Amino acid sequence: PLFWPSENNFRRFTPESLAAIEAKIDEKKNQQQAEVNQNNKDRDAEKEKLSPQLDLKTYKKLPSLYGDIPVELTGEPLEDFDPYYSDHKTFMVINKRRTIFRFAATPALCIFGPFNPVRKLAIKVMIHS
Repeated sequence: PLFWPSENNFRRFTPESLAAIEAKIDEKKNQQQAEVNQNNKDRDAEKEKLSPQLDLKTYKKLPSLYGDIPVELTGEPLEDFDPYYSDHKTFMVINKRRTIFRFAATPALCIFGPFNPVRKLAIKVMIHS
């Protein structure tokens, strides 16, 4: 669905955000299991498949339609506002040039979670122009 974004699109990615994503993933898995148990193949054919929005692709500039990113959120992990990623363990980071970067919220190297200071520093180095 194409809706005009609201002015307050930019929210920090927090442990609560990650918990909400995990809850959506669990809900989706339970829903899929229930459908498999009911052998409801006709209903699956009618479902619409979401796809990523083309204007919010990784390494593209954030469209001006979404407004200016607050200075304190530049280079910080943000909740992804593309509906396609609402049930993916990802977050987005936008640099000073408004370039979009996406990162997995799973532990890097099996030890650095998304909120680890070492990982935050590595992300800042990666997105620096």
